[in-house]
Amino acid sequence: MSKIAIVGSGLIGQCWSMMFARAKHNVVIYDINPEQIEIALSSIRKQLEGLPPVLLEGQTVDEIAARVSAAKDLKDALNGAIYVQECCPESVNLKRMIFADLDKVADDKVILASSSSCIVPSSFTEELTHRSQCIVAHPVNPPHFIPLVELVPSPWTKPEVVDQTRALMTSLGQAPVTLKKEVNGFILNRLQYALLMEAFRCVEDGVCSPEDCDTAVSQGLGLRWAFMGPFETIDLNAPEGVKDYCERYGENITACCKEQDALGARAMKGSATADVIHAAMRKAVPADTLVQRKKWRDNRLAALFLHKRSMLEQEKAAN
Repeated sequence: MSKIAIVGSGLIGQCWSMMFARAKHNVVIYDINPEQIEIALSSIRKQLEGLPPVLLEGQTVDEIAARVSAAKDLKDALNGAIYVQECCPESVNLKRMIFADLDKVADDKVILASSSSCIVPSSFTEELTHRSQCIVAHPVNPPHFIPLVELVPSPWTKPEVVDQTRALMTSLGQAPVTLKKEVNGFILNRLQYALLMEAFRCVEDGVCSPEDCDTAVSQGLGLRWAFMGPFETIDLNAPEGVKDYCERYGENITACCKEQDALGARAMKGSATADVIHAAMRKAVPADTLVQRKKWRDNRLAALFLHKRSMLEQEKAAN
């Protein structure tokens, strides 16, 4: 069984550990704070116990948890590992330090992956001896219910590293996408931020309330987007597909987007609009119930995940 090293034992590190262990890999976790690892091991077991039985894939919690252990140091963690997943805070300086340490103990075969959500790999791997083995593998939280993983190679990442990482992610049941070049925000966040900025503008310009903006997505766009992306959406929204859609609606869409561009980006940090939106969110979900609401979110995502997986299995069986 292959060995996987997880560097950083926070929430994302725990989730990665669960998924690799569930796929029958031996997982070792390293953290600069040994006490944090013990907390993580306990948390992993509790999270496994909370999963729907079908997501244990015919295994017991004990069987999966037994594959996760602690590493006494970074060298011990990487010894014999085929893949490393770094899961530390989003700081380019911190990642430079961590990857410099990884570089010192890595062999010439192990893949060194970062969970970075927006920092491109070239910004923290350029000076490394093993830089061609480095890649970003960005999950979406919580990754055991949202299977997307963004793979971001640097200009010097070897093609086989990309291929091997993609194959490994697929074997976990994840849905990897590969960027052809580095770009700020990757794919997911660029799409998410475009919608988020327009939502801010709609509230700031008095077009609608924060609550109605959320409803437009959760009860409108989001229902289709749970099963198809923007291109398939428009492909099915015109009698003859994408080209027909662009001919019918493209002029109005371009005009609307030019208007949006003219309005410009809106400040988010320290803005009065952020205060208005925050107040609306706290009215709907008081601060002391946020933990319960996050659990509700995870339960809904789990149900949707299971529904989509069942749907895909039925489609495969029919074909």
